[in-house]
Amino acid sequence: MAARILIVEDDASISELEKDYLELNGFEVDTDSEGKKGLKDALENDYNLLILDIMLPGLDGFEICKKVREVKNIPIIMVSAKKEDIDKIKGLGFGADDYITKPFSPNELVARIKAHLARFERLSGDNAGRGNETIEIRGLKIDKASRRVFINGNEKNLTKKEFDLLTFLAEHPDRVFEKEELFNKIWEMESYSDGDIATVTVHIKKIREKIEEDATNPQYIETIWGKGYRFKV
Repeated sequence: MAARILIVEDDASISELEKDYLELNGFEVDTDSEGKKGLKDALENDYNLLILDIMLPGLDGFEICKKVREVKNIPIIMVSAKKEDIDKIKGLGFGADDYITKPFSPNELVARIKAHLARFERLSGDNAGRGNETIEIRGLKIDKASRRVFINGNEKNLTKKEFDLLTFLAEHPDRVFEKEELFNKIWEMESYSDGDIATVTVHIKKIREKIEEDATNPQYIETIWGKGYRFKV
């Protein structure tokens, strides 16, 4: 069955170009040109991947990403005409899996989509085969099969990348990882900028806010100044 993709883009020429290229590569594609309609369709339909423009009428791509990520773990690619790193950091911080700047090659978009779908399918298959494998440390419980996180029995809602990052660190306790290492492991991008690396810090901050009793004095993810981060046991 062909993967279903939703494009939310208010520029009709760009939307049509993306749709044509994706359909030529065997994908089923729907399009929306307005933010609120895009969010409604994203939540109510079973899409395998979302492509969200940032600047949209009604509701911007950041808000759509945030609301979709609260209930779905599908890959999300953000698209922007801006080249500033702050937009990239913000988008990844809201749970996006990738960020691409206009103008871009349709072939590059197709390649990124295929890579994210393959990775998502691989991770889903790995999790299905793990049964009820869990990690439990000092009140923190990570259920890798269901991708759920609990603190003292209370569930915490983590985005896909937050879950992946927390799980990776917890699976390698007492080992210090540089930000670049973590970005390579979790985001799996061959090239990156300082702005990309900064998103690791953003994600660590958000994870701490959700799982730590006092985020300023973390008990799980420790900052090793000048080095990176370590999961304490």
